[in-house]
Amino acid sequence: MSTPFTPAEVRHAVELLASRSLIRLVTEIDDNGAIPPRRLAGTLPDLSTRQLRSASDTARAHGLIRVAPGAGLELTQGGTELADLYDAMARWARRHAVPAPVCEFSRRIRHVLDLLAPSLTTEHADGLAPLSAPRLTSAGDAADLARPRTLLIQWLAGNPQMARVPETEPVA
Repeated sequence: MSTPFTPAEVRHAVELLASRSLIRLVTEIDDNGAIPPRRLAGTLPDLSTRQLRSASDTARAHGLIRVAPGAGLELTQGGTELADLYDAMARWARRHAVPAPVCEFSRRIRHVLDLLAPSLTTEHADGLAPLSAPRLTSAGDAADLARPRTLLIQWLAGNPQMARVPETEPVA
């Protein structure tokens, strides 16, 4: 299964999905349930107010979270599927000890997204693009990366708004 994306769409999707604050917000809600908006800063104290606002605005704008009356911020179906995708990527990264044997969850996600990005463009729609040798240690690692790639493509196909590059206004 392949859904070709332009390089700009891939860059945009990877930047959104690899955002540390978005990863923290989605996984926190997935792990612990809805968060009342007023408790967001206390729940994620490592994120600044600006980061929290940006993550929640981005997640709402892209249909990943919603405000449930009486409960707070909760994941939508797309948000739940994204949390599952993040878990699959982190499992792959841990199994292959990348980018380091011990590192933060969001850093693992970023690393896997960076590895997958070249294979998602229209130029490489038939499969995994050649990945640089220093990034993956063996052909087995690249083959094993096919599952997270497939899951990412399926998720992006179901959530195309994540790859849509915002149009810039012409400069007068």
